[in-house]
Amino acid sequence: MDGRHLLGAADVDDAALLTMVARLNGVDAADLTLLDCVVSEFPYDLESITTAGRYLVRGRASHGDRVLPFSFFVKVIQSFARSPMFAVVPAELREWAEASVPWRTEAHAYRSDLADRLPPGLTMPRAVDVRDLDGSSVAIWLEELRVVPVVWDARRRERAARLLGRLAGSPRVAELATLGPEEWTVRDYLHGRLRHVVLPLLRGEAVWRAPLVAATFDADLRAGLLRVADRVEELVEEAMALPQAAAHGDACRNNLLATEGDPDFTLIDFGFWRRGPIGTDLGQLLVGEVQLGREAAVDLEARDEANVDAYVRGLRDEGCTVPEDSVRRGHALQLVLFTGLTSVPVELLDREPTPELFAFAAERAALARFCLETLDRTDALARRG
Repeated sequence: MDGRHLLGAADVDDAALLTMVARLNGVDAADLTLLDCVVSEFPYDLESITTAGRYLVRGRASHGDRVLPFSFFVKVIQSFARSPMFAVVPAELREWAEASVPWRTEAHAYRSDLADRLPPGLTMPRAVDVRDLDGSSVAIWLEELRVVPVVWDARRRERAARLLGRLAGSPRVAELATLGPEEWTVRDYLHGRLRHVVLPLLRGEAVWRAPLVAATFDADLRAGLLRVADRVEELVEEAMALPQAAAHGDACRNNLLATEGDPDFTLIDFGFWRRGPIGTDLGQLLVGEVQLGREAAVDLEARDEANVDAYVRGLRDEGCTVPEDSVRRGHALQLVLFTGLTSVPVELLDREPTPELFAFAAERAALARFCLETLDRTDALARRG
């Protein structure tokens, strides 16, 4: 049974493993015999403070004269306090920091019947087991998805936006908009990351003097971001006052997968699932690839307009009558608070500047400008409302 040690505390005995195989195949575990099992780490190049590990568990079991192959994806989630990145949190903020990250949300999602409530066109992986390892970590055993590459053209983008609108507008999904006791809102974001990390950086001088930033974020852009920083409490309260709806919370392409036999979308990574201002999911759908440097910040306004229109159609599909102006304002607030104010590439400032890093910083600057412009365009809607 190669590699089982990689799972550490997330490993299970053979009887439990066969129970999961039985659930996946609709047979009796007593009729199964484990033939082999191989565990490997799942490669993933994006860090997460609440993910301790990702693994593939593959093997075979016999069922009478049949051999049943099985394949599971195991994700171990953890408290922020378990992350190596927790070491950089000042001692006086650690209790607050640990409590401010609702790391159990994903486990709550897979323990719920959310999969049965998603609108047609959206699915999520089937969970065969969700195990508490201790008070600060959980192992989630999922069926392995057969992911296929797909072109994200205008049709696919707008299809995703419409389905995210249906997700937000669905009365059945709304019943699970908050999973578990750890509700997290944009107000928590203000009192947490914004107040303790983002705003102090923006209001200091060091970040703006860094060559990578000085060459790409001009004085007008800096002034615009600081104006938003000065309005941040007002904007957060405005966001809280808008209609609230279920949101995936990180509806980027990485988390909207195409799988074999399913032309639509399988949602993964529910760590940011929450109730948020209407239009919340439009942000990451639009800019997620730009933030990662995988796509240029071009045609954002045209793409955004098409996505918003599709999202509103999705709301109407579910009988939701929230005004379009509210969607546009919620989206603009989400964009500027979560993307615009965090667009300065501070994570790269300890590296030697290269042409590639300057190009990346320039895309981040273009993204920041777009966020400010989107907020400006909807300020009139807010005043009218």
